[in-house]
Amino acid sequence: MKNNNQINIPEAREAMDKFKMEAASEVGVNLKNGYNGDLTSREAGSVGGQMVKKMIESYERNLK
Repeated sequence: MKNNNQINIPEAREAMDKFKMEAASEVGVNLKNGYNGDLTSREAGSVGGQMVKKMIESYERNLK
């Protein structure tokens, strides 16, 4: 089974890219538009972790 995690809606892609850049900035990772294969695993993981943290915080705020 092929894993297709592409975002097909342009507005959603733009929002996700902005969200990713904000998360990277918050953890001090210099993320560029386009190729970021020069990031270390630690840097890439910290961006992903920050994104998850922000999503959980948002979800918890909306529960109230």
